[in-house]
Amino acid sequence: MKIKYLHCLTVLSTLALLFPLAALARGNSHSVDISSVVQIGTTQLQPGNYKVEWQGSGPVVQVSFQRNGKTLVTVPATLKTADNQVTQDAVMIGQESADISTLKEIDFGRQKESLVFDQNSGM
Repeated sequence: MKIKYLHCLTVLSTLALLFPLAALARGNSHSVDISSVVQIGTTQLQPGNYKVEWQGSGPVVQVSFQRNGKTLVTVPATLKTADNQVTQDAVMIGQESADISTLKEIDFGRQKESLVFDQNSGM
């Protein structure tokens, strides 16, 4: 009886530790569609679907853009939360010159999170 109790206690303790870690990992990654060529840091991202993943809890985080399992660029950003939620992903782009569009912000649909990129911070 004592062995069963210890086994159950061990399993429950392990699960209690893993659930918060799984929730954190799931919350720091989103998929986003970029519809035109944009500059982020020194890298140009082509149109397509990217996995956007960040490290840290904010406000300053490190964001990586991944495509086909390969990390293309990692840049700093500001993680913001808001009370209002957008219904779909919104990718804000700024026009730096006639031929350079830069990624300014990503608002994640049905989430309260957004990532703001400061292109003037030495990226």
